[in-house]
Amino acid sequence: MISTNDFRPGVHIELEGELYTVIEAQHVKRGRGSAYVWAKIKNLRTGAIVERTFNAGERVPQAILERREMQYLYSTGEEYVFMDQESYEQVGIPVDVLGETVHYLVENMVVGVYFYEGRPIEVELPTAVELEVVDTAPGVRGDTVSGGTKPATLQTGLVVQVPLFVQVGDRIRVDTRTGEYLERVK
Repeated sequence: MISTNDFRPGVHIELEGELYTVIEAQHVKRGRGSAYVWAKIKNLRTGAIVERTFNAGERVPQAILERREMQYLYSTGEEYVFMDQESYEQVGIPVDVLGETVHYLVENMVVGVYFYEGRPIEVELPTAVELEVVDTAPGVRGDTVSGGTKPATLQTGLVVQVPLFVQVGDRIRVDTRTGEYLERVK
């Protein structure tokens, strides 16, 4: 059991037989009323995000997850295959479990995979990944860093806004939390 006062982003809980992860939490104390905790939680099975209030200090069951370092190997279209770094066991994870993380997966990338009751439920990516630009409008002489942005398609199919000087073949670093361009990699 975990107290709602201990809610932080990334904490996993069980509510009404479903598994949730806390995305955001705020402790609220009103002048006259009792304190409560407002939380934005994500259902890990359906992907639905719900806002909910809990009484301050209320106890809810905490989900115990197993985290394993796994290497992404390949995609079959319907699932992505990962290999355990210690046992070399291969596990296929369906696309619907991965969600938006598929746009950041590159072959041989090592990620953290969370398991609940023996089945994979979530993939933890590094905060930034390096991807190659495969399609974008050509840069024009005079384009500067502070100029503007243009859309660029990356090797995984993800489209991000990049500065005008980025060209096809460049490797760029992308933030996996926001999907934004960070920098060009030398």
